[in-house]
Amino acid sequence: MNRTHNTRTLRRLLLAAAVLLTLTALVPSCERRPPLYLHEGQHIEFNLPMVELNLTVYWRYDIGYDWELEWTYGWDDLDTDLFGEIGYHKPSMYELRRYYLHKTPGAPHTMVEDFTVVGNLFQAEYNYGYYDMLVWNKIQTTDGIQSLVFDEETTLDSVVAFTHMGMATARYQEPKYSRAFNQPEELFSAFVRDLYVSENVEDYDYFDPETNVYHKVIDMELQPVTYIYLTQVRLHNNRGRIEGVDGEANLSGMARSVSLNTGIADNDPVTVHYNIRFKKGLTTHEGQNVDIAGGRCLTFGIPNQNSSRVTRAEDVRDKTRHYIDVNFIFNNGMDSTMVFDVTDQVRRHYRGGVITVDLDVDTIKLPTRPGGSGFDAVVKDYDDEEYEFDM
Repeated sequence: MNRTHNTRTLRRLLLAAAVLLTLTALVPSCERRPPLYLHEGQHIEFNLPMVELNLTVYWRYDIGYDWELEWTYGWDDLDTDLFGEIGYHKPSMYELRRYYLHKTPGAPHTMVEDFTVVGNLFQAEYNYGYYDMLVWNKIQTTDGIQSLVFDEETTLDSVVAFTHMGMATARYQEPKYSRAFNQPEELFSAFVRDLYVSENVEDYDYFDPETNVYHKVIDMELQPVTYIYLTQVRLHNNRGRIEGVDGEANLSGMARSVSLNTGIADNDPVTVHYNIRFKKGLTTHEGQNVDIAGGRCLTFGIPNQNSSRVTRAEDVRDKTRHYIDVNFIFNNGMDSTMVFDVTDQVRRHYRGGVITVDLDVDTIKLPTRPGGSGFDAVVKDYDDEEYEFDM
């Protein structure tokens, strides 16, 4: 049999990205495998990995913790229209970057090929040797406006995602950043190193006789690199004194950017701007009647760590404090910005989650002039402490 004939009868490889559970489910086949014929420029099919989208699973911090019991604000059709769905969305398109290392595993990236993939199957030509491969979801927005920016030019060894500053004032990163940053869109990434395309049939995991395809399974999993925080300021004993909000809020101390290759956020804390809404007459899980200012904020998470890989709050590396500020509108026509320290909650919920502030309006003296005057309030539970506005 000559080489030309061999080329016409090449077998295709399927590199199926899978988590450990899938790996352990594979069983050896007793069916006889035909010989594997390969050549330089071989076509390979690659199944893109999936991501855990269930918030109840992803936010399983402690045994018995149920974020939905704490989340009083809810999420109705208007919230969906204004802010989108409450949780993560399943990606349907991907950006893929492939780095050929030749025969040297761990080599620095000297060239890159970029692909956009629709669905979960990727096919291209491969040569023998080692590859690194980076995958992230393609950003798709309903209005066509995208906040995320991707830096692929500074170095081929890392793709960095970030956003720009908006117009909202930042209270806690001054003077370095006088304005808050736009929140990113949902972003997931996966990076596999030293993927080996081998000439040896024994290096492949199994053969599918129906499709005549050899399979090689690799351990690769998409992980979120943006983290959802659901914030709610619950007003007790309000009795109409606070009538609403101006629709905007800020969460401070979050990372400015993230590396898609490592999932590690940078060590540059910024304030993230997001939108909120005011609801009246809701009931907490404990049966208390409250008015609530709530919203959904996407961030790059706590600086200087890959929060998806953290398993205990004790392991969180966080040197900054985190504040939420909300501008409330009072029934006398005045407004004032209230600022709350939520550092402990952010550190406990290092992969995102519910951030709750309980405030007794009986402890607040109504402002007597407009202009967004504010005070810093460390609010853990509403009590009989009294707060006054700085005028």
